[in-house]
Amino acid sequence: MVNRTARISNLDLVAIAAEKLISRVDGLPGIGVIYGEAGRGKTIACSALANQARGYYVQMRSAWNRKTMLEKILFEMGIKPMSTIASMLDQICEQIAASRRPLIIDEFDFCLRSDNMVELVRDIYEGSQGTLILVGEEMLPHKLKKWERFHSRVMAWIPAMPVSVSDAQKLAPIYCPDVEISADLLEHIVQLANGSVRRVCVNLTLIHEQAMISAETSMTLKAWGERDLYTGEAPKRRAA
Repeated sequence: MVNRTARISNLDLVAIAAEKLISRVDGLPGIGVIYGEAGRGKTIACSALANQARGYYVQMRSAWNRKTMLEKILFEMGIKPMSTIASMLDQICEQIAASRRPLIIDEFDFCLRSDNMVELVRDIYEGSQGTLILVGEEMLPHKLKKWERFHSRVMAWIPAMPVSVSDAQKLAPIYCPDVEISADLLEHIVQLANGSVRRVCVNLTLIHEQAMISAETSMTLKAWGERDLYTGEAPKRRAA
């Protein structure tokens, strides 16, 4: 599969922070937290980081318990899980310490539902002294204050930035190929997105579909006219 990831600003922020964590001086904390509103491209940035840094990437699910999480991490590592939670924890710690590859846990907010889950992730860090990157919603830093021993081990707090016009320019060739989009239409898309990378991508795809239907190779705000664009809001009921 061809790599179609645009180098938007959040990818650079995450890559720089990860490099600082991985190359940190011994004794410094090694946890990074990426946080921000939904749609800001956190998962895309972390997937790109996992490829770039050969990191172990897992995306939490609401139904996972401690054993499931450890099994999923070991599966990502290509290691057959042992039978007990304690044994699996040791396997993961040994692999992170030996490989020096980061562990990236997306949707980390699901872990905060249980003290035991949070403490288990802290055990992974303490047992490996490796690099952990945790990804979650905008309130994640505030929520983590509940666990002081965990919070104090965070070296880097990385807010996911809202999408910019510069980001949209980099996304356009991927989601709207072979169609030149005017500056005013790109600015309009970014304004409607309210910070969301995902909404920009959806609208670029929509513009591309419409341009292909009408056999156009360029699109301006004036030419787009009153046609709808995606804002994330439910459509309003039309009057009869």
